[in-house]
Amino acid sequence: MSPNNDTEAYSPKQIAQRVEAVGVTKANLDTLSTLLLAILAGAFISFGALLYTFIIHDSSFGLGLTRLAGGFGFCLGLILVVVAGAELFTGNNLLTIACVSRRISLAKLLRNWALVFLGNLLGALGTVVLISISNYWLANDGKVGEVTVLIANSKVNLSFAEAFTRGILCNVLVCLAIWLCFAGRSVTDKILAIVFPITAFVALGFEHSVANMYFIPAGMMALNDPVVLAAIPVGTDLSGLNIWDFMVNNLLPVTLGNMVGGGILVGVVYWVIYLRNEKNT
Repeated sequence: MSPNNDTEAYSPKQIAQRVEAVGVTKANLDTLSTLLLAILAGAFISFGALLYTFIIHDSSFGLGLTRLAGGFGFCLGLILVVVAGAELFTGNNLLTIACVSRRISLAKLLRNWALVFLGNLLGALGTVVLISISNYWLANDGKVGEVTVLIANSKVNLSFAEAFTRGILCNVLVCLAIWLCFAGRSVTDKILAIVFPITAFVALGFEHSVANMYFIPAGMMALNDPVVLAAIPVGTDLSGLNIWDFMVNNLLPVTLGNMVGGGILVGVVYWVIYLRNEKNT
């Protein structure tokens, strides 16, 4: 079903149908293509995280305006994912719609999520390595690196409940941004659909698993530079910046929260509203 003309937005029910159909396509994409597109998405989100860090590192605004400006910059990541084309774990949590419609099996859903999660991690870590070699963190007398470390440190020191709930709230907004993109017909429509929800989740301090695949390893790597280390306030407890705390204290609860927020609170809820009574072939 199409809109009445070339400019009218798709209706919410039409969006649900389109998301379901795209979910089927994504779930049936071959392994190599899925993995490569996921690596790209990890890199794209890392670019957004890089821009966020640079924008906020020497901001003289208050906390709210600083995060607002940084969130606007972070939108770069999802714009690249949506417009250029890539496979992002948090967005792919919407494949639950195709799964509960029985258009794809649970096995295919989990296969897609596993491949995309792995690819996103590889893309993010690869970006961290390149950024480290480039000495990007030494900009502004190491202040960029200092903020990189402090961002990572704040994330690994969240409690499980904090990380989990912030992950839920984050991916509600991320998947709503993707949902709104399916309403649009042009690149401009998609960019405008992305900007407000993504800026909001970043400004509000919610937790995005793929972004954290960059933020936390970046902080761990930046900490090894003596210039960056010297710029960090004396007495700052950085003991949580290790692989265990990254994976268990942050990435695990945030990922679970993202799955609940995007897969259930957006995907399954909209399926119940618009698609539960449709016959699937």
